[in-house]
Amino acid sequence: MEITPELLVRAYRAGFFPMAETREADRLYWLDPEQRGILPLDGFHLPRRLLRTVESGGFSVTVDRDFAAVIAGCAEPAPGREDTWINPVIEGLFTELHRRGVAHSVESWHEGALVGGLYGVALGGAFFGESMFSRATDASKVALVHLVARLRLGGFTLLDTQFVTSHLTRFGAREVPRDRYKQMLAAALEAPAAWLVEPDADALAAEIRAIAGRKVDLDEAG
Repeated sequence: MEITPELLVRAYRAGFFPMAETREADRLYWLDPEQRGILPLDGFHLPRRLLRTVESGGFSVTVDRDFAAVIAGCAEPAPGREDTWINPVIEGLFTELHRRGVAHSVESWHEGALVGGLYGVALGGAFFGESMFSRATDASKVALVHLVARLRLGGFTLLDTQFVTSHLTRFGAREVPRDRYKQMLAAALEAPAAWLVEPDADALAAEIRAIAGRKVDLDEAG
């Protein structure tokens, strides 16, 4: 069966997601794991050191500026990850979903160069995180912090990470049983949420500090 963008969206709404065996594989398979990884938006752990990095201005963060470059970065080999599950079929499908306003990217830049980012799918109040990459220390982590802040501001209720890795565990990711995940997904799909490309800068800064547990007013955030 040919996987189309429409089929892909229906699959996500039902709790399935696609992967390829390798970068060179020409077929995809569907996953619906018994234990699903999620990153609770109200329980995201933002270390103080990372907060300082986010607020230092060393990275500039954008949304949906260069989706193609982000997914290409996620697909490229990296230390400890010589191969990837993102094959050209997946790149094409998600690039089309981005064109339709369903798939999104968050980019971290340093001195005009793209040095990290992530991408995923937004449906209702659910965001399905797909992959991230980093070419500079903390670049993808900064993108993740900005993603969480934007999702919280936009009214999202579910951040699906598919699986839980040691990298995500430090931010509060956990597993939930499949049945519980499907309940959370159904509720999130009905949530009135908005994907925020350019949220109010003061509100975004305050939200990031709120995530870190710092009390702040908008005057200080500015």
